[in-house]
Amino acid sequence: MTSRAMIRTMICVTSCFLLLQALPLQTASAQMDWLKSGQELLGTLTKSPQDQTSQTSSLTSNEIIAGLKDALRVGTETVVGQLGQSDGFNADPTIHIPLPENMQQVKSALAAVGMSSMMDDLELKLNRAAEEATPPAKKLFWTSIETMTLDDAMGIYNGPDDSATRYFQGKMSDPLATAMQPIVENALNQVGAIQAYDSVMGQYSSLPFVPDIKADLNSYVVDKGMEGIFHYLAIEEASIRQDPVKRTTDILQKVFGSE
Repeated sequence: MTSRAMIRTMICVTSCFLLLQALPLQTASAQMDWLKSGQELLGTLTKSPQDQTSQTSSLTSNEIIAGLKDALRVGTETVVGQLGQSDGFNADPTIHIPLPENMQQVKSALAAVGMSSMMDDLELKLNRAAEEATPPAKKLFWTSIETMTLDDAMGIYNGPDDSATRYFQGKMSDPLATAMQPIVENALNQVGAIQAYDSVMGQYSSLPFVPDIKADLNSYVVDKGMEGIFHYLAIEEASIRQDPVKRTTDILQKVFGSE
């Protein structure tokens, strides 16, 4: 037993003794009730960490892995439903996609000649592209989830409330970004973002004394879109860990109900 645990035990024993001394008029039965309560409290304080975590330890490795994968799948389903609709990105101030930083100079130049609305339209279309690209990306996320190993799972299970999302983000960002490139490229074309960009840059280049500026809209929307998805996936993971209502499958209830 650690020194801290010994101190807690001494305090508990002393408290029980003082309570009994302070009740001279109580019946013997009542005094025994106090003593029983003190013994129960003492048992709780001196219980070993192994005893306190026995429920968690009863989970198998396969169950923990399955629970974490299910949490990511359920979280992704929820997030995709939220972001993959009109204004899922555009109307959300937390993940709204602004114009690329180097395009701010273009916006200022066009605003000076009364053409700032072109840039507003381009910014809207970037968000629309992210919204269009989010639902098809769901399968890519689910496929990546299946690569989780036992060592990964145990570290994640005992980690912070967003540890599965952060692991997933760190390990899968590059291959996911590569896989999402054609999806976003198609979405940019579908919503007219490429045409809007060409129109903007045509007007900008016609202005005198302006520097040459180019933007890789495809990579930019991929990066910002993934940031938005991971942001809300972390929130969903924490909710599943903390809120029983969010545990919508049997394995989620079993794994996260024992934390």
